[in-house]
Amino acid sequence: MDGTEPIRIAGIEVPPEQRTPLVEALLRIIEQQRAEIQQLQDEIARLKGLPPRPTIRPSTLNEPHPDPSRKKRRRGKRPGSAKRQKTPALMIHETIPLPLEGLPEGTRQNGYEDFVVQDLKIEAHNVCYRRLRYLLPDGTFRTASLPAHVEGHFGPTLRTHVLYQHYQNHVTQPLIHEELLERGIDISTGQIDRLLTEGHDQFHAEKDGLLPAAREVSDYFQADDTGARHLGKNAYTTVIANPFFASFTTTESKSRINFLKLLRAPHEEYVMGEDALLYMEYQGLSRPLLRRLEAAVRKADRVVVGEKAWQRQLLAWGILADEPRRIVTEAALFGTLIRHELYLGQPLVSDDAGQFKILGLLHGLCWLHAERSLKKLLPMNPREQEATDRVRDDLWRYYQRLRAYRESPTLRRKAGLQRDFQRLFTRRTGFVELNEALQRIHDKRDDLLLVLDHPEIPLHNNLSEQDIREWAKKRKISAGTRSELGRRCRDTFISLKKTCRKLGVSFWQYLQDRIRKTHEMLSLPDLVRQAAQEA
Repeated sequence: MDGTEPIRIAGIEVPPEQRTPLVEALLRIIEQQRAEIQQLQDEIARLKGLPPRPTIRPSTLNEPHPDPSRKKRRRGKRPGSAKRQKTPALMIHETIPLPLEGLPEGTRQNGYEDFVVQDLKIEAHNVCYRRLRYLLPDGTFRTASLPAHVEGHFGPTLRTHVLYQHYQNHVTQPLIHEELLERGIDISTGQIDRLLTEGHDQFHAEKDGLLPAAREVSDYFQADDTGARHLGKNAYTTVIANPFFASFTTTESKSRINFLKLLRAPHEEYVMGEDALLYMEYQGLSRPLLRRLEAAVRKADRVVVGEKAWQRQLLAWGILADEPRRIVTEAALFGTLIRHELYLGQPLVSDDAGQFKILGLLHGLCWLHAERSLKKLLPMNPREQEATDRVRDDLWRYYQRLRAYRESPTLRRKAGLQRDFQRLFTRRTGFVELNEALQRIHDKRDDLLLVLDHPEIPLHNNLSEQDIREWAKKRKISAGTRSELGRRCRDTFISLKKTCRKLGVSFWQYLQDRIRKTHEMLSLPDLVRQAAQEA
């Protein structure tokens, strides 16, 4: 192009003499609004049940015909489709011989041929425990005790079924009630709610032990959050996870204070010491208040146990404004982590949400989220589109090099990746928004390249996003919780279910083991430790 021909921006032909920064900015706004309007129109059509816009692909008549000899041949079968013998591994519960009738005289039996049919036996099974009573010589009566697994008038298999249907299969309480009535179980909706929420202290204890156990044996953690509804108000559910466990907690806030409280579990104290003072100084706390707090902890760390006691302590120090209270509280929680040596050398990988980045702790970022900022750009002409495509292609090639580095880290590869990161994200193109997006990625260099020092951490946050999707699915089906007990039970059983799945443990067998009180299966925290050591 010689500079005298008109160009097209956002579908509008602009002569070179009219192409000014103001015109480009206005056309960019028009293009962004056009894209947003189209998205809204598509959503309206979906809600109205109208057919979506057809996807018309470009004609391939002018393209050369592919060479049939170069078609990729299917190598083997798809995963999971290989044939295997299932019958020998099955437990046979009933054997029914099938004789033939009307055979001629002199016929003798010569062996048999088995045909195995898998089936389920789903029916009501009511048990009456006839507790014998005895009259003792002193005139008193004594009655035989019930078995240890009997709690109330509903048996362990029924209780397991209710929990499994609700938390594993996402069946709502009304549908569970309808199913049980059809199967001949006389039960009320209130009793189903009690089976789901009451008497689960052993499960809560195992859930609370997941994160402390994982801290003992894990190399890294991942975190994510999503919206929730609790008591008719907006809330937030945060998941802390890695390949061995997942722990969900629903709270009223997703602030950094809230996240620090989740990280310190099971500790409940606030520690104001040297580490907390350094944190507050870095966060820009006012010098007069900082000197007052230094005087308060000059001789020894100030340890405050419990939320109410901490609020009283803030009042005693005269800290009333929201921002100083936030900084001081974050600092005290950070002091708790350092006091108990939590997460030292154990990176946390997240999607770059501000609450997950804790000063003083190793933090890794998701490369997929970094690339997403480039994908969201709206190029308005072929030149900008070409620049965006080229940068994204280079980013994905760099990502593949990072994957190879994780498999085989070397100093030479590390130096090359550091050098090329600088070259890739400091380049300048003719697309202003692309340049700004590259600079934002470059500003996060330390977090994105943490993998060079810790090859064990993943390059993306897919694992925690898959975990949090479990909660989002439950939220869509059963809406929110209406009591603190219900909230806690939902967090607990979704955590236990996801952990069982990661450990390769049957959630049904786990529930049966705990409800029947056989305890033949190790606790999930112990299984987390065992799985991490084996890995």
